[in-house]
Amino acid sequence: MKNKYLIVFLYLLFVTNIFVAQQTYFPEQGNWKEKTPSEFKIDTQKLQEAIQFAKDTEYSGAKDLRQAILKGFEREPYHKILGLTKKRGGPAGLIIKDGYIIAKWGDVDRVDMTFSVTKSYLSTMAGLAVDKGLIPSVDDHTYKHIWDHTFDGAHNKKITWRHLLTQSSDWSGQLWGGYDWADRPPREGGIDDWKLRKLNEPGTVFEYNDVRVNVLAYSLLNVWRKPLPQVLKEKIMDPIGASTTWRWYGYTNSWVNIDGIKMQSVSGGGHSGGGLFINTLDHARFGLLFLNNGNWNGKQLLSKEWIQEAAKPSQANPNYGFMWWLNQKGNRHWAGLPEHLYYAAGFGGNFIVIDQKQNLVVVTRWLEPNQIDEFMTKVYKAL
Repeated sequence: MKNKYLIVFLYLLFVTNIFVAQQTYFPEQGNWKEKTPSEFKIDTQKLQEAIQFAKDTEYSGAKDLRQAILKGFEREPYHKILGLTKKRGGPAGLIIKDGYIIAKWGDVDRVDMTFSVTKSYLSTMAGLAVDKGLIPSVDDHTYKHIWDHTFDGAHNKKITWRHLLTQSSDWSGQLWGGYDWADRPPREGGIDDWKLRKLNEPGTVFEYNDVRVNVLAYSLLNVWRKPLPQVLKEKIMDPIGASTTWRWYGYTNSWVNIDGIKMQSVSGGGHSGGGLFINTLDHARFGLLFLNNGNWNGKQLLSKEWIQEAAKPSQANPNYGFMWWLNQKGNRHWAGLPEHLYYAAGFGGNFIVIDQKQNLVVVTRWLEPNQIDEFMTKVYKAL
C-alpha cells in the first residue's frame, strides 16, 4: 500500500514539474525579464553564432526604403508610393523561450516598417471579427457583408472571406488606384495579356497580391465600422502590454466615409508605402500571444480555434494559411527544420517565427530574406 502511495506521489510530482517547466512567463508593459540560454540547456556559443550570422547577413537593399520599394517592384506598371515610408535601421532580433528573452541583437526599440508581416496582423482582425460574430463564418460570401461595388460581377460574388485570407480569391478590379492584374504581374506577356487573363475559380490558385489584401482590409473596416488600428490597439496590443510607438497606415487616397466619419482603410503591407510600423519587442509580444493560442496570462484575447485554423495549409497553397506562412513541404519549405513551424514574413527580411512545441518565438529584422532558413537552422542547432 505504501508503495502505491509513493508511486502516486512521484507521478503527481512529475506531472507538476512538467507543468511548471512549460509555464509561460508573460512580460509586463515596459519590462521584459531575461534569462541566459544555459538556463534552458541551450548551447550559448552556437546561439551566439546564429546571432552573429544574422548581423553579418543584413538585407542588401537600400536603407532608404522608398528607394528599396521602387527598385523591388519596378516591373509593375503604374506602381506608385501612396503611403508613408521610413528609412530603416540595421539588423535586430529577439529569441524568446518560455516567454523569457534569451537573446537579442540590434536596436529592438526602433520602430521600422515591417511590410507583409502586417498581413498576419490583418488576418487577426478577421479572427476577432469571427470570434465576435461580426462574420458568422469565413466561408460566407464577402459581398453579403460589403454591398457596395467592390464585389460586383459573377466572379467576385463567388469570393468568400476564406479566399481573401488565403490569397486565392483572384478578385478582379481596382482599389485605391491599383489594379489587381498590375500587382506582381507574370514574367510573360504584357498589359493586354494581364488585363484579359482568364480568371481562376476562387479558392483554387494562390497568388500573392497586395491589391486583394487591401480589399480584405477595406472589407474588414466595413464590418468593424471603426479603424482597424483602433481595433488592434484595444483588442490585442494594449492587453499584451505593447508600447505606444507602433502605427498602422494606409494610403493618402484610402480615406472612406463610414457612418459619417472619415476613416483610413489601412494597407496590408508596405508594397506602396504604409502598413505597420513597429518595433521588435512589440512583434515578439504578438508572437508570444500566438505561441499561447491567443491566451495572454489567463485572458483569451483571440480564440484558440482561430489560431489553429490560421496555421492550417490552405487548399491552394500548402505553405500558406490565413496570411501566415507554414513550413510544410512545398516551395517555401525550410528543409531540416520542424514542419510545425509557422511564421509571418515581410519584404526586406522581417520575420516572426513561432514554434509551439519548443515554446519558442524568434523575431528577426533586416536579414537577407534568402538566408532565413540558414539562420533558423543555426538557432535549432543551439537547441
